[in-house]
Order: sequence, then C-alpha cells, then structure tokens
Amino acid sequence: MVGKSIKERRKTLRVTQPQVAELADISVNTLYKIERGQANPTLETLTKIADVLGMEVILQVKNLQKIK
Repeated sequence: MVGKSIKERRKTLRVTQPQVAELADISVNTLYKIERGQANPTLETLTKIADVLGMEVILQVKNLQKIK
C-alpha cells in the first residue's frame, strides 16, 4: 500500500525512479522493490523518499492484544 502511494505521487510529479532514488540517496532497485511491494523499507528510507516527494510519513500503532 505504501509503495502504491509512493509510485502514484512520483508519477503525479513526473519524476523518474532514478531521480527519486538519487535525491533520496537510495538505490533505484530499492525504490523499484518498494513501489511493487517487494520490500519492507525502514522508517529512515521511507522518510527520505517522503521528503523528496513532499509526502508525510504517519505511523499508526495498534494494540492488537493485551499483554497480561
């Protein structure tokens, strides 16, 4: 889901994967995998990409099970 949002934003801005990767200081292959849902990027990587694309990273933490 995050990869789809990144790809859509990148295309809206009309920038290429190599351009985003260079500005975010990540490999093109990493960006390619993130956009296709084939990688689990770190928060640091997501933040770099978001900064380049003018996006915001919002974390949602859920308590799925009470710890006794």
